[in-house]
Amino acid sequence: MGKAKILKAGLVQQSCNENREENIQKSINGIKELAAKGAELVVLQELHTGVYFCQAEDVDRFDMAESIPGPSTEVFGQIAKETGVVLVTSLFEKRAPGVYHNTAVVFEKDGNIAGKYRKMHIPDDPAYYEKFYFTPGDMGFKPIETSVGKLGLLVCWDQWYPEAARLMALAGADLLIYPTAIGWESTDTDAEKKRQLDAWTISQRGHSVANGLPLISVNRTGFEEDFSGVTKGIQFWGNSFVSGPQGEIVVEAPHNEEVNILVEIDMKRSEDVRRIWPFFRDRRIEAYDGLLKRFLVD
Repeated sequence: MGKAKILKAGLVQQSCNENREENIQKSINGIKELAAKGAELVVLQELHTGVYFCQAEDVDRFDMAESIPGPSTEVFGQIAKETGVVLVTSLFEKRAPGVYHNTAVVFEKDGNIAGKYRKMHIPDDPAYYEKFYFTPGDMGFKPIETSVGKLGLLVCWDQWYPEAARLMALAGADLLIYPTAIGWESTDTDAEKKRQLDAWTISQRGHSVANGLPLISVNRTGFEEDFSGVTKGIQFWGNSFVSGPQGEIVVEAPHNEEVNILVEIDMKRSEDVRRIWPFFRDRRIEAYDGLLKRFLVD
């Protein structure tokens, strides 16, 4: 086993409301706190500048979108430069009239944009009506090069798809990162809530294991009402966590608290683990053509 290569990473788990400036300031406070403790990388949750507006379909909510570069990239680029961290943000992007994306933007320590990723998998479920707002990403699964490593950046619903994590890993990602907004609908039973949370955690830990990579998942917390009044809103379950390359939990946040967490990730362990669990070596790539089909039974 080689010498440890430690990455100090920060996770900002926060609640959000309709006041954009309050949300942004909360994120900035978290970034500054973590940077002061030595963070080299800070990850924010999905769509952290506002409420999770996809609970209902409302054309006026498109007014929340912005260009990239734009107002938010200017603010967060400046804070990345001021604090000297690599920063992962998540924004509602207006690309063109009628074309909007759920886009994660990474800033280098000098405040410049290192790259972006447009969410590929777009859900359309009760209280998560994202297909109304977001055009599926068209940038593929390409890690973003930064001074702390190649970041395999994916967003929320992407976390249920092993193909996405695998392609990021095959493209050389050093770390998988998932900004997220997921929670419980009010009518879910306690047993169903536990099943959902367990499935969410297990799926992502499985990506760590299958690819021999550490993983950062940052989810929002707090209750957000359904502004349309159709449902009783979502209780976002927090539970942000970091897993290591064998799926082990390195750190885990509580369900219902706003927290800024600093964690040390041993980046050298990926190579150590891949030497004893050489999954990439043993892949039968000549037998996987079926993965390019929607379904294999007519």
